[in-house]
Amino acid sequence: MAVVEGRAEVEDVDAFVARLGEIGAEYGCAVTAFDARYVVDRAHLDRAVDLADRARERGEAIADDHGIEILLYAAGRRQIRRALEMGVAAGGCPVVVVVHDREGTGDERAATAAVRDQLDPADTLGEYDEERVRAFFGVEDAELAATDAGLPALVRERVALLPVEK
Repeated sequence: MAVVEGRAEVEDVDAFVARLGEIGAEYGCAVTAFDARYVVDRAHLDRAVDLADRARERGEAIADDHGIEILLYAAGRRQIRRALEMGVAAGGCPVVVVVHDREGTGDERAATAAVRDQLDPADTLGEYDEERVRAFFGVEDAELAATDAGLPALVRERVALLPVEK
């Protein structure tokens, strides 16, 4: 798995996502873009990819498309429409993109380079919006007060619990 960080001026979300899909298809990789304000850290994405891979291996995938499966796990949601809230939005947006060759038959390096060409370079991973993340993942004050683990750990827990909710 590779992660590409940057900023994007997205005029047309569908066209932007379609372009990333073309890159994925060309190089045999899943390519999934996130609004970086929802992604707490690299471990958040690593866990989502691991769980999406495991679901595919077991024949328990929620979505037909592996990139969407990664999005669902990262969002901790079974509903695609709800998970898409975590995707890129129109306008200027901090972006983090996962490029993943689950089968080992694609060209992850070339796909990563092609994705990088779609973004303006910037460090975005881990620069999440705490209020946005807490609202999206339903993390209340009482939950934060009950642990010293912190918000990133609670988000990763939500990601890990998605398979249990089946």
